[in-house]
Amino acid sequence: MTTLDYTIIASYLIGLLLLGALYRRHGGGNDYFLAGRALSWPAITLSVMATQLSAISFISAPAFVGIREGGGLIWLSYELALPAAVAIMLWRLLPSLHKAGVVSVYDYLERRFTRSTRLLISFVFQLSRSFATAIMIYAISLILQGTIGLNQYHAIALIGVITLIYSAMGGMRAVVYGDALQMILIVSGAAICLFVGLQEAGGFSNVLALVEPQRLQAINLESAGFAGSDFGLLPMLFGGIILYASYYGCDQSEAQRALSTRSLSDLRKMLVAVALLRFPITLLYCVTGLVIGVLFLNNASLMDQIPDGKPDWMMPIFIVEYLPSGLVGFLVVAIMAAAMSSLSSAINSLAAVSVEDIYRLKGRRPKSHEYVRQARLAGIGWGIVTLVLSLYAGDIAPTVIEAINKIGSVFYGPVLATFLLGIHTRRTSSRAVNIGLTAGVVCNILLWILDIPLFWFWWNVIGFTVTVVVALLIASVRPDAIPKTLPSVKGAGTSLLGALVCWSFVLLGLSIIIPMILKA
Repeated sequence: MTTLDYTIIASYLIGLLLLGALYRRHGGGNDYFLAGRALSWPAITLSVMATQLSAISFISAPAFVGIREGGGLIWLSYELALPAAVAIMLWRLLPSLHKAGVVSVYDYLERRFTRSTRLLISFVFQLSRSFATAIMIYAISLILQGTIGLNQYHAIALIGVITLIYSAMGGMRAVVYGDALQMILIVSGAAICLFVGLQEAGGFSNVLALVEPQRLQAINLESAGFAGSDFGLLPMLFGGIILYASYYGCDQSEAQRALSTRSLSDLRKMLVAVALLRFPITLLYCVTGLVIGVLFLNNASLMDQIPDGKPDWMMPIFIVEYLPSGLVGFLVVAIMAAAMSSLSSAINSLAAVSVEDIYRLKGRRPKSHEYVRQARLAGIGWGIVTLVLSLYAGDIAPTVIEAINKIGSVFYGPVLATFLLGIHTRRTSSRAVNIGLTAGVVCNILLWILDIPLFWFWWNVIGFTVTVVVALLIASVRPDAIPKTLPSVKGAGTSLLGALVCWSFVLLGLSIIIPMILKA
């Protein structure tokens, strides 16, 4: 690292603080958390992808493909279910939430069921999101240790304090516009690493000659995922549909962006853009990992620099070892930007849920200035909580990207089931759905604790099924007074929904033939 690299990093951090100051004035909760529903769909699209394709994807996906034992292009199968999941979200789920005009998506459940349902699922969200965010910050702090020499505490403080300030000041506008910039940096950084890696490896033909053949396999048709984490096609498809539909449609950290769109038309454009653009970006990450992995696996001195069981160190070590002065600073900025994107989104969404819950319990609506003040305090509070948790976060999977999705898979199925029961059924009561949600989450936790040899992607399907079955059984055996049924909103037309499902099959076909193309 040279003076130029440190100057680039410092300039970027100062720029983020100025961004927060620029958008520090807000007219109330709707303006602070939803940016007054005045943001353009392209900016929101970049923000959504920046949070999902964040520092963890930028670092961990290439590591999974390049050097993780049992890894390779099989990670592409993670993307196959997204377009089908978008079709589910556009059918009625997100249009209904958008039309309801809520700040917190869990407010919809209070209107449909009772306050107890809202508070229960709000607790589930806050628990899962805070732990997942803490793991992400922990991972990035380790990476910054390897690139710019900061110890863990200083790295966490650097990421956390800057993010807390600009997101607390600027609200959703600062989060979205900061994320849009960060998405550009992330993709540019991956492209630079791929270009340099190809030069160092002697071209793509040389990479293909040296790569382990099993790492070129993008689809696993031999396993159904009943014998551990083997990334079989069936769990990746069925579990992936539920995971993505729940994450983008029911998780406040992502759904909040959808609620910020100006209209249902913009909402559709944003989600379709995400469905189309995610696969090419993930493919870029995977090919980058394939190329850089060949460099490492064929160079003992490089592999010796990676701590045992820490494949996520591959990208930071590559950046320091191979990139020239200036580009190192740029790539470190890209990593930090991606981490800050995830943290700022988590802080803003956790604050939105907390503040809305607090005022629901108080039974009153505050004045605009009081609401914004409470929102900022809640954001700072949750930021501190996640940063403290990150100091104690440990490893629960070979790569961090797997760890975060493993945590999410405990909760995503039951949460999606709760929303769909509220939108698509009329006889399901609050008591039934609360017990169903609890049963689904507890079932998945037991699968984890008991270490059942089942690929954790199946947890999404199991949690979803348990929640639906238990809720419907209770509703039929012990029918309660049904709360007011909210009208569902018709979403996209069948032609668009069908096209999205077809796109999932197109991606499946591409993934099947990729090894053939590479070997040709």
